Amino acid sequence: MRALFAAASMLAIAACSENVEDQKDYSADANRIAQQSLIVDTHIDVPYRLDAGWEDVSKATEGGDFDYLRAVKGGLNAPFMSIYTPASYDGTPRAKEHAEEMIGLVERMVATAPTKFRIAKTVADVEQAMKDGVIALPLGMENGSPISGDLANLDYFYERGIRYITLAHSKANHISDSSYDTERKWNGLSDFGKQAVKRMNELGIMVDISHVSDDAFRDVMEIAAVPPIASHSSARHFTPGFERNMSDEMIKALAAKGGVIMINYGSAFLTAEANVYNAGRDEAYLEYLADEELEDSTDLKDQFTEQYRAENAYPYASLEDVLNHIDHVVKLAGVDAVGIGSDYDGVGDSLPTGLKDVASYPNLIEGLLKRGYSEADIQKILGGNLMRVWSQVEAYAAAN
Repeated sequence: MRALFAAASMLAIAACSENVEDQKDYSADANRIAQQSLIVDTHIDVPYRLDAGWEDVSKATEGGDFDYLRAVKGGLNAPFMSIYTPASYDGTPRAKEHAEEMIGLVERMVATAPTKFRIAKTVADVEQAMKDGVIALPLGMENGSPISGDLANLDYFYERGIRYITLAHSKANHISDSSYDTERKWNGLSDFGKQAVKRMNELGIMVDISHVSDDAFRDVMEIAAVPPIASHSSARHFTPGFERNMSDEMIKALAAKGGVIMINYGSAFLTAEANVYNAGRDEAYLEYLADEELEDSTDLKDQFTEQYRAENAYPYASLEDVLNHIDHVVKLAGVDAVGIGSDYDGVGDSLPTGLKDVASYPNLIEGLLKRGYSEADIQKILGGNLMRVWSQVEAYAAAN
């Protein structure tokens, strides 16, 4: 009887200890880690936001997910500015022109507030900016359309500061097939795309496989001499059939190559429920047009969308869902294979609860602490893994 009582007492003490651990306040440690660690977010769409209407993001802004004050609060040191080009510009002079304009917007950000922002072209630039208390702005090109079929443009955009290129976007281009496009023009990479990957390696531009088809991913894995990245993707395990996210097999292959998948915060990337929401809305809209014998128009679709959203609440993902994606990658491939590619200012109002803007990185850190991640491993996720890859890419280019 005494043994049973002792055993019961031990179980009660253990349960109590677990409850105390669950209730532990990690917020102070999370904020300290955020302020002391290098935080790199590989995909923030500030330039495209500013292209729609200039705002001085060196000051507090009412709209958007990013401004200087919120970035400082969140501990963000190096947000990669997305130099995005719409797929419709592929094969036209407008592609390169638009990329130039987007880079110009980042340069204007720096010119407006040179004590707050600084363009970063190297790992050393990022590290120095952190020491100087300035937010580094590395540049990543989203969609390779501005390369325009000319390898010399890779050299040109490297000089302009581009340090990764997302090979395609929503449609197949002259470089690669897209995960979003049912037309598979190349069944992977084009011949030019294969040359482009090799030249990017030689120059020191990271190859980004977000947005490309599975076959194009496999082509990159075969060709790349240095680790590629997925700048803003998540795990397909949670969104079955969504090719834009990475399968378990792909995550393992990327990690085996030394690469990193940067988790996208968009709710549609995080949960199956959010992933199918827009498709359900679009189907309902078509039924509405047919039932009412109406013709499609932008105004009519906007009105329907507003009503649909009011009657069918959008199923926002949560901080816990982001943590689940990180856990999944770590289980598959280790903690060295995962980072942050939030897609702030790029996924509209679909951001998860608890991670609504760049002030919220401490929330992510707190969640990681609660799940048992060490401070050293958290620092890898926050930026160390990406910086390791970038350093390898720089070293290969210097030797070639």
